[in-house]
Amino acid sequence: MHGLINRSIQTYVTHSYGYAKWVSVTQKAALGFVEFEGMMAYDKTYTPELLDAVSQVLERPRNEIMEDIGAFIVTYPEFEAVRRLLRFSGDDFGDFLHSLDDLDDRVRLAVSDLNLPKVELEVLADGQFNLHCKTNIKGYGYVIMGILRVMADDYGALALLDYSGEIDGMETLSITLVENDFAEGRSFELGVSVG
Repeated sequence: MHGLINRSIQTYVTHSYGYAKWVSVTQKAALGFVEFEGMMAYDKTYTPELLDAVSQVLERPRNEIMEDIGAFIVTYPEFEAVRRLLRFSGDDFGDFLHSLDDLDDRVRLAVSDLNLPKVELEVLADGQFNLHCKTNIKGYGYVIMGILRVMADDYGALALLDYSGEIDGMETLSITLVENDFAEGRSFELGVSVG
């Protein structure tokens, strides 16, 4: 598993709950170390064990934590590049949803060895979608749901999201795009100001 995934979990816990809680998480997971390096590869068993340990130490359901991590990834100032990468996906939330099929390819342009689980958007009717996530990390759909909630707000859209369940490693989210221009979205400029 790419170190950026585990490092994101570490940053979420330390920023939201403090370093002492993070140390407790690493002890609960029996990692034998405290710090993840972002550009290293780790055994794929670390991530689910880490998520279980976070859930136990924080005494919160794992699915809630995973959704919070998804939201954190696109709101934490040090991860601004993630938000910017996502905002390049379209002028409005509807465009953004239709671009999700290519998300893993776009991410690999930025970090070539980071392979995200594949997602596929299914259009059901006007404003109705299912988003299918194929993953080997149980609950990954909740991470995507956290990201989608923040991005809907970012674009100023009113969207209803629900985790529909998992069958054979395929998790499904149901999305209802009520209004694409519900509120003023967060400002976004293509160029980054330097200085």
